[in-house]
Amino acid sequence: MKTYSLSKKERIKSKKEFELVFSSGIVLYSGNNLLRSVHSFIKTGEGKEVKVAFAVSRKAGKAYWRNRVKRLLRELYRMNKHQIYDILNEGEKLLIVFSPGKINQKKYAKIYLNDLKSEFDNLLGLIKSNLNNA
Repeated sequence: MKTYSLSKKERIKSKKEFELVFSSGIVLYSGNNLLRSVHSFIKTGEGKEVKVAFAVSRKAGKAYWRNRVKRLLRELYRMNKHQIYDILNEGEKLLIVFSPGKINQKKYAKIYLNDLKSEFDNLLGLIKSNLNNA
């Protein structure tokens, strides 16, 4: 794993993994409900593995706005993914899907990285504390 990259191996791509996350995953919201995550924790015999996906509903806004939100979420994850890897043990796999909670194009026509940074940090803290309790 490179520290500040997001390779294809680190992304959830298969339908099977998406179904696993959404069927048995735990839903968490950030402090102001601006961001949402669904994560599923699996024990495997292999090394540490974290796979992520970024999903934005069509109801949130137009395509250019949804793509911008996904790019911002990817960047925030990419810069902070070492926090998740630090708490995982060998043989554990974590699947996470990040999405906006109460963010939409009407409320946030122009959205920037700094608007989401504190919410994302809060959400990562919730995920970490949830993993420690599991």
